[in-house]
Amino acid sequence: MFVPGPFCSAILADLGAEVIKVEPPKGDPGRSYVPVQFDTENRNKRSLAIDLKSSQAHEVVERLVKQTGVVIEGFRPGVAKRLGIDYDTLKQHNDRLIYCSISGYGQTGPWRERPGHDVNYVAAAGGLAFPGQWLRPPVRSSLPIADMGGGTFAAIAVLAAVHEGKGAYLDLSLFEAAFFWSAMRHSLDPQADPRAHIFPVNDVFECADGKRLTLGILEEHFWENFKRCVPGFDGEEFATDAQRRANGDRLSHRLADTLKTRTSAEWLKLLDANDVPVDLCLTPAEAATLPQLHERRAVAGKHAAFPL
Repeated sequence: MFVPGPFCSAILADLGAEVIKVEPPKGDPGRSYVPVQFDTENRNKRSLAIDLKSSQAHEVVERLVKQTGVVIEGFRPGVAKRLGIDYDTLKQHNDRLIYCSISGYGQTGPWRERPGHDVNYVAAAGGLAFPGQWLRPPVRSSLPIADMGGGTFAAIAVLAAVHEGKGAYLDLSLFEAAFFWSAMRHSLDPQADPRAHIFPVNDVFECADGKRLTLGILEEHFWENFKRCVPGFDGEEFATDAQRRANGDRLSHRLADTLKTRTSAEWLKLLDANDVPVDLCLTPAEAATLPQLHERRAVAGKHAAFPL
């Protein structure tokens, strides 16, 4: 339901798996919450509506399980067992079954039955503790980090189990997926520098035309390239990475003021010509028109997806 399980099985479908999405008679709630994501996550799948509380449902489930390799479920812990579709029950019909439970906090522990959604998991995991930009407080991403990250980890776990070649039970926690990413990025040091992962010259800035532009300056040679074509940054206070960080607030303000002096098109032309990492902040629809994506066949035509 919603994002994690459908995203996981969409990855598997893209890789060639035959996926049957089993929904309640009223449908996956995700159909109405974010319809566009429901369509993209459930492309290339077939759908079957079953009232799992019905006495006749078990016969249908048994027939499905006998001819399937993987079951993915996204209920709160304990719900699948009450419905008679838990791993111990279903493996009686297929001892090679790979069964993946995706839940907010996992099947065990004091938080196992706690309700939650992506923003809760990301916050509790440390993903909203530190800022993503030099002069801005932490903000939530438009992407459901834990849901999509957890769905990806679930797909990896399923593929590993398929490669192993025997039945398995997989317990995937969305909270732990977000925690893994947060710990990898920021470490577990309680005294971690909240700005250790960001740089004043690797940020988002507004241009004269109101469009937002990203600079990706990390390496010293990119900074030198930038200084050669943009005046006003030759001072000793910005000469090294350590000095740029130490004077980061001043540098960030100066960059913001400078970027507002030209349009985004002017900056793109100038910085591209001088080998400075730069890109506009685009919508997915705008990105889909880029020649780079078309050259690599990364975008399918609008009729290539088959929503349920």
